[in-house]
Amino acid sequence: MLKSKQKIALARLVQIVVMGVRKLIGLGATSQVKRSGVKWELDLREGIDFSIWLLGSFEPETVSCYQRIVKPGDIVLDIGANIGAHTFFLAKSVGEQGRVIAFEPTDYAYSKLSKNSSLNPELASRIQCMQYMLVDSEAQDTPTPELYSSWPLRDEADLHDLHQGRLMTTSGAQPKTLDVVISSIGLERVDCIKLDIDGFECGMLRGAREVLTRWHPPIIMELAPYVLEEQGASLSELIQLLKDYGYLLYSLSTGESIAMDVAKLHTMIPSGASINVLARAS
Repeated sequence: MLKSKQKIALARLVQIVVMGVRKLIGLGATSQVKRSGVKWELDLREGIDFSIWLLGSFEPETVSCYQRIVKPGDIVLDIGANIGAHTFFLAKSVGEQGRVIAFEPTDYAYSKLSKNSSLNPELASRIQCMQYMLVDSEAQDTPTPELYSSWPLRDEADLHDLHQGRLMTTSGAQPKTLDVVISSIGLERVDCIKLDIDGFECGMLRGAREVLTRWHPPIIMELAPYVLEEQGASLSELIQLLKDYGYLLYSLSTGESIAMDVAKLHTMIPSGASINVLARAS
C-alpha cells in the first residue's frame, strides 16, 4: 500500500512530464475540460485537479462504490466536497429527482466547487453547496481552524510532512452540527454519506446522532489514523462511535467484512497511509 506522500511523489513525476509537453505547445497550468460528462475548470498544479484531468476522476474505487449503492432519487451528503471531485458524479447518480448536499469549509476549495458547479447547470440544480464546517456542537464565537484542502504537485514550504497538503483558510465557514443542518433544510431522509474530512470525523459524527440513528445511511469514508491523532482523536474513538451507531465496516472493492478491531486495523493501515471503507448499519 502506497503512503499518501508516495502517491503525491508519483503524481509529481507524471505532472512534470505533462506540464513540459503543455508548455511546448503553448498551454498553461489551467484547463477547462469535460470528463465522464462533467465539465471542470482544473489547475494542473493541484493533485486532485490533476487526477481528474488525467484519469477522469479522483479515487476511482470510491466512485465505483457509490455508483453501485446510490440510486436515482436518493439524497446524498458529500462531506468534505473540496472542488466537487465526487459531488458531480454523485449528482449524476441521484438523477433529476435526487439531491446532493455538498459541505466544504475552506474558502479556496469552496470557490472552486462553486465555479465547477456553474459549469454544470443541469447537475447544479440537484446540488446544494454549503460552506459549513460540521462539528460536534455549535459555538458561534469560536473561529473555524485552517484545514487542508490543497495538495500542490510541487515542492513548497509549509506542506504537511506526510500527506503533503497545504492549510487553507475557512474564514467564510460556519460551524454547524449535521443534525441542525438537516433539520433546518427539512430533509425527509439521508440515503448515503461520503465522508473525507482529514481527522475531524469524530466531532462530525458526534454532531450527527439524529441523522445516523434515524436513517442509518451507508457511509463511504476514509480511515487515516495519523490525521485523527493530529486532531486530538484516534482510530479507537472513531471505531467506537461507529459501533455505538450500529455500523460495521466493509471493503470498498470486494464488499468483504472488515473486523472492527483497532489493533488489526492499524496493521492494515501503515503509518502515514489511509484506506477508504464502507460503513453500513448492522
